[in-house]
Amino acid sequence: MKPNIIFLMTDQQRWDCIGRYNKHIHTPNIDRLADEGIVYSQATCQAPMCVPSRYSMMYGLYPSQLGVRTNYDGITDENALPSEPLPELMRKAGYQTAGFGKTHWNHNTDEISEPSSRGFEHRAVGLTRSNGHYEQGAVMMGETHPERMQAYTDETKDYGAGEENSNGYIGRTSKIPMNYHRDGWVAEKCLQFIEEDRIDTERPLFLYLSFLKPHAGFNVPKEFEDLYSLESIPDIEQPPWDMEADTHLSSTDALNPESLKDYHEKRDVWEAMSPLERRRTTLRYWANCSWLDHYFGQVLESLREHGALDNALIVFCSDHGEMLGERRFRFSKYCLYESSVRVPLILSGSFIHQNKRGITDDRPAELTDLVPTLSTVAGLKRNPMLPGLNLLDDQLRKGSFCEFHGKGVPVHAAPAYMWRTSEWKLILYLEGAIGDAGEASHEIQGELYHIVKDPREFVNIYSNDEFAKIREQLKTELLMHLAVVWAKAPAFNSLRGKVGLEPLQS
Repeated sequence: MKPNIIFLMTDQQRWDCIGRYNKHIHTPNIDRLADEGIVYSQATCQAPMCVPSRYSMMYGLYPSQLGVRTNYDGITDENALPSEPLPELMRKAGYQTAGFGKTHWNHNTDEISEPSSRGFEHRAVGLTRSNGHYEQGAVMMGETHPERMQAYTDETKDYGAGEENSNGYIGRTSKIPMNYHRDGWVAEKCLQFIEEDRIDTERPLFLYLSFLKPHAGFNVPKEFEDLYSLESIPDIEQPPWDMEADTHLSSTDALNPESLKDYHEKRDVWEAMSPLERRRTTLRYWANCSWLDHYFGQVLESLREHGALDNALIVFCSDHGEMLGERRFRFSKYCLYESSVRVPLILSGSFIHQNKRGITDDRPAELTDLVPTLSTVAGLKRNPMLPGLNLLDDQLRKGSFCEFHGKGVPVHAAPAYMWRTSEWKLILYLEGAIGDAGEASHEIQGELYHIVKDPREFVNIYSNDEFAKIREQLKTELLMHLAVVWAKAPAFNSLRGKVGLEPLQS
């Protein structure tokens, strides 16, 4: 029988916030996956924010190919999907598909008569119908347990939009039961599915478990805070300069006054804190990581007891990272720097050959690689139109790609493209709005970092003649990578035409 595929995911978890890379972090269950599998140490997301990153991962296409470039985008028409998402591919490959937690597809409204869960046969979402994340065909926390949702909302009511204001990042010790949290409810639903013998033993299982944290806000149960002490947490290293230089991040700030205002408000709060007070945010972020690791452990143990891990491939990843106060007290994501674009990525389980368990794969990797990898494991032919590679093959790409188009409010920014190798990072960008980009293509700006020697990306050497050769080489690699990716678009659109869909617009 085909192996079960267990897909574990977090939201906004830095690549270095697992015990494998950080001696301070308590993530024993994820560390066990690393010890029994393959760790992809150079993995990156394809957009440094939730919606485009998750679309890209689930469809195996880059954000610009999908037309989903910011959190304010999305494909709401079920009849106009650009390709089949991962759960639907698994379903068509003969898998029982069960999805618990966040996808952030934002795809259904009450106007659609036919419920759609995009391939999931069982679906539970720890949100409410009214907040724009409703999925028809899904069990919603806000409908089944409104009292829990209300208690959670009351505890986080001063955290602001997305729970990302200063209060959200400062956080608090949670006073409500763990299963009153959205992730606690999702874990509960997942465990009920397994323990109530709802797994179809006649089919392989594709189980997707995706949590909302460690994304802010940082309201964390005390038992996980108690795993850490403020005295042992290192301070966030800050750059030698006081203000952001001419970078794609400063360009985004200039285009979005509200975002810049939010940054300065947070900076004012954090500069007024003592170093020990600042560490409280790091502590609660790490505690969130440990809390989710606890749930992963519970689910994996339950699956093991029910025989579902005897023949299984286990995936662990996150959608993007978190700046966590770097670069003069920047928080959240929304940039192309390491802490934002790098993600933890592990393939583990009994499906991994014994001689590959416990190794680290240092090749450039992308979240787009998951669709071709899991499709191949499920016995499907690899779609040649997708940019990703099979992570379990010996194929090698020169670098990994990520794109950033600002926050989407009030307008999409002109594109910023990243090309990252294991040693170097190139960022090319244009200033201003996307509507003005065509007339300003000659005004290209750039950043170049030697990320081995300068892992914090404090020194931009793009204009340094000493590094002109490597700069031009990376430019050429980025150009040809995008040329090859986009050259596949005509065939892709031709296929859409054959099934009665309009061609995908770039």
